[in-house]
Amino acid sequence: MPTVVHRSSAPRLSAELIAQWATVPTSIAADLFRGRTLVDPAIRPLRPFIGRGRLAGNAVTAWCETADYGPVHHALAVAGPGDVILVEAGGRLDAAMIGEILGGFARRKGLAGVAVNGAVRDVGTLTQWPDFAVFTRGTTPRGPSTMERGAVNASMVFAGVQVSPSDLVLGDDDGLVVIPRADAEQRIHAALAMVKAEEEWKRAISSGATTVDLFKVPPAESRAETETGVAAHAGRS
Repeated sequence: MPTVVHRSSAPRLSAELIAQWATVPTSIAADLFRGRTLVDPAIRPLRPFIGRGRLAGNAVTAWCETADYGPVHHALAVAGPGDVILVEAGGRLDAAMIGEILGGFARRKGLAGVAVNGAVRDVGTLTQWPDFAVFTRGTTPRGPSTMERGAVNASMVFAGVQVSPSDLVLGDDDGLVVIPRADAEQRIHAALAMVKAEEEWKRAISSGATTVDLFKVPPAESRAETETGVAAHAGRS
């Protein structure tokens, strides 16, 4: 069966909204949605984001069957500047879904990056690109076997998270989150408020505040420890 490319009817997220989300750490996004948007943390960036912002863009989905990377080619054909391709390869590490050639093509088209629940290769080249982010579960030098199955721009589960075309993909050194398009539009102000709160906490700490006071931690019980009590606690540790 040939690769099926679905015509997505979902409106794309605006460049302005994506730019706003790009200022939000994934740690805040993960907390805001109580972990519901969090991609399996085993999927990591190949290159640290230090000094270069974070990944943010509209999702293009590519669902791949075992060792078949046809959907990656077709996703590259329909994706546009700023998009992020999510490649669901079942977490398998025995065949790379993307490498220097396909990654270079994506980069020339202006895509923001790619995330693979599977493997990539040509790591020495992919890690040299400061303007194209690659997230992956692992690496292997072996390439795929076929290119004739799978689906593009269909809703799918990517590394534990439900994702649809034009959902928001957000990534940094802590990991990846995928935020449903409607939530990305409705919850951006809450996310920015959390960013502002964290900045205020940092300033307060630098001025001498304690975390116990800042976070209103319930008071601890003060108790004098006897030698017998100390020994008892040590025996249970």
